[in-house]
Amino acid sequence: MSSLGKYTCGLDAAMAVVDGKWKPLILWELQDGPKRFNALHRSLAGISQKMLTQHLKELQAHGVVHRESYHEVPPRVEYSMTPAGRELLEALEPLSNWAEKHIALICAADAG
Repeated sequence: MSSLGKYTCGLDAAMAVVDGKWKPLILWELQDGPKRFNALHRSLAGISQKMLTQHLKELQAHGVVHRESYHEVPPRVEYSMTPAGRELLEALEPLSNWAEKHIALICAADAG
């Protein structure tokens, strides 16, 4: 196997981290600082609690999201981006710019 392990290239590995609809949006929501679970859930209209929990765990496992548990009453948990998560969000910015530039093409394909 190559130095990339099971991945064929860097893009393949990166897509494993941000696959799906919600993961890039979770990172986007965390860019301004830590958020509690319910605040994240409210800001991501349409995501179920189960899906948010699953994606947060996967993002933690990939080292791009940090979970901080405070030992208080009531318990408080906050999620934030790690330095690697901030780098990943920066890497996704050109993709976002491309989509904004070509939004008419994207919407036409969705309608057809």
